[in-house]
Amino acid sequence: MNEGTTRWGSALLSGLAGATALTVIHESARRMHPDAPRMDTLGRRSIARGMEAVGLEPPDEDRLQAAALAGDVVSNSLYYSLVGLGGPSGALARGAALGALAGLGAVALPPLMGLGHRPGARTPQTAAMTFGWYLIGGIAAAMAYRGLAGRGR
Repeated sequence: MNEGTTRWGSALLSGLAGATALTVIHESARRMHPDAPRMDTLGRRSIARGMEAVGLEPPDEDRLQAAALAGDVVSNSLYYSLVGLGGPSGALARGAALGALAGLGAVALPPLMGLGHRPGARTPQTAAMTFGWYLIGGIAAAMAYRGLAGRGR
């Protein structure tokens, strides 16, 4: 494989690591803490509204939840893979910036996007968890990228 292919592969795997960390934290916390962010709710709303907009009936709740989680992992993986846009030495700063931006967006944007109330900002504690968990996802992606990109040297 050439260097560019290896770099993009490392970036995509790193994005998956960040998205997985974020999803594990969200899913674990939502089962244990009443104020935990419910970002899965946004995914379900988005899918259901999109399907309804084109005349399709959304699936039952279990399938809708599975589709929302899969969509979250895919979209967050692609987003966090942006950590690979530079060399491994700047990955931590990029990962932290990506995570912070995603956290701020998750807290502030849902109502502006027509997705109803803010499941990531119901309480100040919920907003702090949302921000922090997206930040952790970005840092996890950065650390994975540093490890993977440094391995090829």
